Amino acid sequence: MKYLIGILLLACSLASFAQNAEKPLVQFSGIIYNADNSSVVPYATVTNVTTGKEVGAANYEGYFSFVAHEEDSLKFTSVGYFPTTVVIPKDITKKSLIVEIRMRAQVVNLPMVRIFPWATTDEFRHDFLAMKVADDDLEIARKNLSATSVSNLKRTLPLSGYESFNAQDKHNAVVNSHSFTNPLLNPFAWGSLIRDIAEGDKARKESN
Repeated sequence: MKYLIGILLLACSLASFAQNAEKPLVQFSGIIYNADNSSVVPYATVTNVTTGKEVGAANYEGYFSFVAHEEDSLKFTSVGYFPTTVVIPKDITKKSLIVEIRMRAQVVNLPMVRIFPWATTDEFRHDFLAMKVADDDLEIARKNLSATSVSNLKRTLPLSGYESFNAQDKHNAVVNSHSFTNPLLNPFAWGSLIRDIAEGDKARKESN
């Protein structure tokens, strides 16, 4: 019985091989594109479904070229795209076929994921038992940048080097502004000026 089954399988294989050998060979070439935006799909896998043994791949530009038989079914697969099957037509006159393969992108909608601010399960268990939910990084940053927090930091933190330098400049400017007075507003300066003019006139009269 085993020998009979083996002979039948061998006969079927020989018949399939003879059938494929009778079909003309075709140089099948082309470029694989994304059906949505016409960009190339690199490194796609091409499988001859009819023979089940011939497997090829496109290059980084989506180009492929290999020999197949007429009426062979070729399956194109790539990560992130739906499989596409192409059948080589019959009675090709030039024995070469150049095609454009369009593969449709496979979009997978993932469920929403919420990130919690617990590094370990022990921290989560501790906060859960204490009924205290920790703030996430965004809430912590919002509290640190609030007007009350910034005001408290200004009162408690010492001045930086840049702030101290600016404060000293402002202090010196205020001191220097009070150190110099306008001589036109000084009555003693006016008296000294009048006295110098009178003495100059007297000296000129005596010299004459």
